[in-house]
Amino acid sequence: AADLVGKVEAGIDEDDPHNPAVLADHVGDNVGDVAGMGADLFESYVGSILAAATLGAGDPAKVLLPFWLSSAGAVCSMGGYFFVSTKQRGDGRDVHMGSLVWAVERGFYAAAVAFVVAAMAIVAYLFEAEEGLRVFFCVVAGLAAGAAVGKTTEYFTSFDHTPVLSIKEQGVTGPATVVIQGLSVGMFSTVPCIAVLASSILACAHLAGGYGVAIASVGMLATLGITLASDAFGPVADNAGGLAQLADLGEGVRRKTDLLDSLGNTTAAVGKGFAVGS
Repeated sequence: AADLVGKVEAGIDEDDPHNPAVLADHVGDNVGDVAGMGADLFESYVGSILAAATLGAGDPAKVLLPFWLSSAGAVCSMGGYFFVSTKQRGDGRDVHMGSLVWAVERGFYAAAVAFVVAAMAIVAYLFEAEEGLRVFFCVVAGLAAGAAVGKTTEYFTSFDHTPVLSIKEQGVTGPATVVIQGLSVGMFSTVPCIAVLASSILACAHLAGGYGVAIASVGMLATLGITLASDAFGPVADNAGGLAQLADLGEGVRRKTDLLDSLGNTTAAVGKGFAVGS
């Protein structure tokens, strides 16, 4: 907040070394988006595994499934890392943000596809045909719900899309209208997420009862490794821009770090959406 006041009210440039709140901003980003969000999602990750195992007590296959799925998801997340790349050079503001977001999302989707294949093999090994099919659909439903929440969050937080552009346009008339529009967009953004989560919960409960809902949450969080890595990218990119400004590097460096910072804001928002969904 103090960093924002320095920019808006005192007229100090962003990340200017004359504003002592800049360092607090850098530290706070890491504490919130890396340590805090990591702890939140890790708690959800472990909680979903234990909940599914508890609900499946009495059936060894149902107890084993969440542990095997989470192990497969961790391996798939590491594999998804190798698909994250882009040919964008960042030479100016004409870079399409969607291309940068897709560079990160490609890793998500590669990990998700690999996880679906692994989950299919695991379920086929542990369960009979009919029951296994129901459980597998629950896992896929959870994974799909997580992806849908992530895409919804991206839509409402990327400056390539209407919601953020509508907030920017309100800046012409002053900060009050920006706050009002921001609040309205933020409130509306919860509607599609609630619809996705509610429909997936109802579908999984119909397919496999309480265990289906629990194993769907395991499916949603199975590829958490790469999701959390993208969330941590936000403060890393933000701090890179701050260090470029503090070190008085050239405008070309700052342009590139600004683009990466914008991308980091979107990926961090996707991580927060995942945290809410979990």
